Amino acid sequence: MKFDSRKYVIITFFIVIGVIYAFKLFYMQVVDDTWKLRAQQIAEKRREITPPRAVVFDRNGKKIISNKTYYNLMMVENDIVDLDTAAFAKLIGWTREEVRNRFKAIVEGEGKYTNPHTGKTTSNYQTIRAYPFVKELTADEMSRIAPHLENFKGFYEKVASMRNYPYSNGANILGYLSEATREEINRDGFYKPGSMIGRAGIEKFYEKEFRGIKGVRYIVSSAMNNTVGSFEDGKYDTLAVQAPAIHLGLDVILQGYGEELLKNKKGCIVAIEPNTGQIIALVSSPNYDPNLLIGNRKIRANYPALVNDPNKPLFPRPLASQYMPGSTFKLVQSLIGMQEGVITESSGFPCNKSVVGCHNHPSAQSVSQAVQMSCNPYFYAVTRRIIEQNKKRSSFEDAEIGLKRWAKYMNSFGLGVKLDTDIPGIRPGLIPTPAYYDKWYGHHQWKFSTIRSISIGQGEVQLTPLQLANLAAIMANRGWYYTPHFVKSIGEDGPLPAYKVRHKTMVEKRYFLPVIEGMRRVVHEAGGTARLARIEGITVCGKTGTVENYIGSVKQKNHSVFIAFAPMNNPQIAISVFIENAGGGGGTWAAPTASLMIEKYINGEISEKNKPKEKRILDAKLSLFE
Repeated sequence: MKFDSRKYVIITFFIVIGVIYAFKLFYMQVVDDTWKLRAQQIAEKRREITPPRAVVFDRNGKKIISNKTYYNLMMVENDIVDLDTAAFAKLIGWTREEVRNRFKAIVEGEGKYTNPHTGKTTSNYQTIRAYPFVKELTADEMSRIAPHLENFKGFYEKVASMRNYPYSNGANILGYLSEATREEINRDGFYKPGSMIGRAGIEKFYEKEFRGIKGVRYIVSSAMNNTVGSFEDGKYDTLAVQAPAIHLGLDVILQGYGEELLKNKKGCIVAIEPNTGQIIALVSSPNYDPNLLIGNRKIRANYPALVNDPNKPLFPRPLASQYMPGSTFKLVQSLIGMQEGVITESSGFPCNKSVVGCHNHPSAQSVSQAVQMSCNPYFYAVTRRIIEQNKKRSSFEDAEIGLKRWAKYMNSFGLGVKLDTDIPGIRPGLIPTPAYYDKWYGHHQWKFSTIRSISIGQGEVQLTPLQLANLAAIMANRGWYYTPHFVKSIGEDGPLPAYKVRHKTMVEKRYFLPVIEGMRRVVHEAGGTARLARIEGITVCGKTGTVENYIGSVKQKNHSVFIAFAPMNNPQIAISVFIENAGGGGGTWAAPTASLMIEKYINGEISEKNKPKEKRILDAKLSLFE
């Protein structure tokens, strides 16, 4: 009996001890923040080394994003001894008040943490942690400060890397960096206070590919918390690894040329290599020099002016502007009509201006002629046949079936859907569906006569310039496309898998041939609307568009639009040009601008014959700048 009693006493003792230890462990890990802080103090002996971000090259090997060495003046509060604020302020060129405010700003910038179990709130700021006190010092600025830092314990210099843009072009493509927020730091352990993160363009989209792999250095500290050397002579240290170079399909020289052509104009140019989907140029005008947004100091100085500029230089027009496509849309109507069997390549329709307005020309007797002359009544008739195929007795039900089928074709061309391009800010445009019109008019309360403006790319249809350039690439490829993208290769790995997938339209290759012949005639035959796009020795296939432009009910100058590819056989470039408020037709301003870009890309220079054309575009001030 006595033995049994002792047994239960011993078991009870171990259970009690186990419960006490479990409770203490729970208290240390969950309830008591002091142990968390102690763990952080230990972790501070592990110094992380951030590598420079990846460098970027254009398609011809020109370096378009590099890194430049700057310095941060770091501070660790626990190491600061008897700081002479006045002398320190003089050294860094600040006032005493600015120094005191900077200490406060660092503490406040770290925010606070509330323990969910105890409700106790503590600051995230740690006196044993290093923080950047003065950021982005140049080598000259640091050289004046560094020799005197021995008089200010707790402060030291740290090499920092910041971006540098050798070319002042492509800001909307490249993007910029700014300091990581507290939320971003909490979400991703890669970032620390003062870390930079991509905010726009490819810098944002490829953030993880750009940042590389951190290195680690373990240090040994004395009882006074002073660094005395590396732990075990660096045996456990690791080197920081810079991310591999990133190669773009962008041609930075062509990009710069496009930006020159669009000076004093609002609009955009998008150029794509048809057989790869690589974006050769993406011009948004007005634009800005990417060097204006390097580092926090320049961002604070320049960003407000860019944001408040009424001409919106930060707005990526080629990706986010949605415009009516005008007559460029007629290319797709032709293709759908033939694929659906409602017309053939030799179908003709009278140019009946009582149906829809048109300019003076003979009635088109074929698809090629209709494209060449851009006949509005012709495409009204074609689209009507697509929408109204007499599959239902009710014209309303019939239109619903036809429009649904029509919208599916359009989506297969990448229209009305979001192209998964490797840059933020993409919009899908608008291809109206039955559901769209049901919201406006009610179910079975509309038919073709209600929506007829879609025949000629007006009304509800909205496309982005990127989608128009991709349409030109589809025409060049006779029915397929790769998703347009910027990055040609990360290191030596080639394009990402998503950009190796061919997307086929719902239209067979054979139907593209008469439409492409019409595009050739647009530029090279009498009666074509884009004679100013001719280039000696290069067969250009194009289509103009003149887009009506209203602010409210007040008519403004028309937008000028042109899409094209060249050469006709073995195409090297597909392009869209959209110039806002230009007046005239697509052949007046957009077509010659596109031809200059094509000639520059294929031949490397503008011929003497086309120098007057170039001067006319460069000198033009077309858009309504406020």
